[in-house]
Amino acid sequence: MKRALITGITGQDGSYLAEFLLRKGYQVHGMVRRASTEKFERISHLIDKIELHQADLLDELSLIDTFAEVKPDEIYNLAAMSFVPTSWSQPILTGEFTGLGVTRVLEAMRKACPKSKFYQASSSEMFGKVREMPQTELTPFYPRSPYGVSKVYGHYITVNYRESYDLFAVSGILFNHESPRRGLEFVTRKVTDGVARIKLGLQKELRMGNLDSKRDWGFAGDYVEAMWLMIQQKQPDDYVIATGIAHSVKDLVKVAFEHVGLNWKKHVVIDPKFMRPAEVEHLLGDSTKARKVLKWKPKVDFEGLVKMMVNADMERVAREKSNSI
Repeated sequence: MKRALITGITGQDGSYLAEFLLRKGYQVHGMVRRASTEKFERISHLIDKIELHQADLLDELSLIDTFAEVKPDEIYNLAAMSFVPTSWSQPILTGEFTGLGVTRVLEAMRKACPKSKFYQASSSEMFGKVREMPQTELTPFYPRSPYGVSKVYGHYITVNYRESYDLFAVSGILFNHESPRRGLEFVTRKVTDGVARIKLGLQKELRMGNLDSKRDWGFAGDYVEAMWLMIQQKQPDDYVIATGIAHSVKDLVKVAFEHVGLNWKKHVVIDPKFMRPAEVEHLLGDSTKARKVLKWKPKVDFEGLVKMMVNADMERVAREKSNSI
């Protein structure tokens, strides 16, 4: 039985990846930070099937101890300060977790389990102010946020350790991937949660920022399969994972409101406080390499994804409303 260790297992991607690996027959271990309040909602249904370990990306010794104990065949580094707007208010902490944290994980792996295979969660935010359309593995990076800058560091340090120490280390340059498990602070969940609350009479308006930004949105459940496929290859390499189709935030809003029979123009209010200091206008991924080499392709399309998320939020908000009565 293969052993996998997932950092960031309590997040959206971590929970889907844990489910995927369990279905594959893996022994799944998760790394969590010690905290006064534990947030295990996304993996509550998996607690009796996985093993959790306390360690921290800021503490290399805790990583070394955990890796030495688990002896994982595969390490998936999904932990990060992942909410882009927060990276401007906490740029140094973002750099510590999302940039230097990758170095600590790689150092711990090199010292405790150098034969393990390593996956780094890179991001389309590294492209930022894009140099070409669409973006491939060879497109130059031009990050537009402390988060994007930190991800570039994490990406290149992974390449550096692969080439310097002959480690099996890969990076998945994943474009935006969403699900009903996405945090409420992210624009997709902000929209689908807002739509549910407006439809059920709990609020009247949805305050938004830039509606013209375009993203290549896919389903997180599809994207974790790509992570696994990268690690199964004979040679480590980096891959763009994307649908190849971009939609604007306005498209997202329109599909979500129409799904519940509402006119978005009657409820959406543009609020300048939600504008980014430096906007990423248009991200569109070219996953030709992943489709050819990994034989991967997304299964859920944009409209299917938005409707899935709206349906889940409608059910959740309806339960909350009935419980409050």
